[in-house]
Amino acid sequence: MSLTEFLSNFTRIFFPSINTKCTHDKIRPDAEQSYCPDCGKLIQNEWYVTRCSCCGVKMKAMVSNGKIVPQHHFCSNCGGKDFTVEKIEKINFIDINFAALIKREVDEERFCKTTRCWQERTAEQPKLLVQYL
Repeated sequence: MSLTEFLSNFTRIFFPSINTKCTHDKIRPDAEQSYCPDCGKLIQNEWYVTRCSCCGVKMKAMVSNGKIVPQHHFCSNCGGKDFTVEKIEKINFIDINFAALIKREVDEERFCKTTRCWQERTAEQPKLLVQYL
């Protein structure tokens, strides 16, 4: 356990009134979504790439104050300052050098908490199977 992990756990246990936000460092970047072992929330990884709006060349992206911006303020190919942000559905090894990762908490209220199963269609009308929780 590193010193920063120890201090964050110490403050979380002994000073719960201090608002310490989880950074989800233990989430693997190649997973599309997974649960954070520190806070227990469902986290979705989103990858973004910035492109020059003039020539379309990929620029290295970074997260600054919650926004996706290029690492350099101008394009190395044409010198333009305008850029577009493009979301990547699945990261590959070519884009990983240019992409920025944002870990977003997924709102679990949109997921249905009940499960329903239907019986196969027969001569009788299908009936809802009973589920015991």
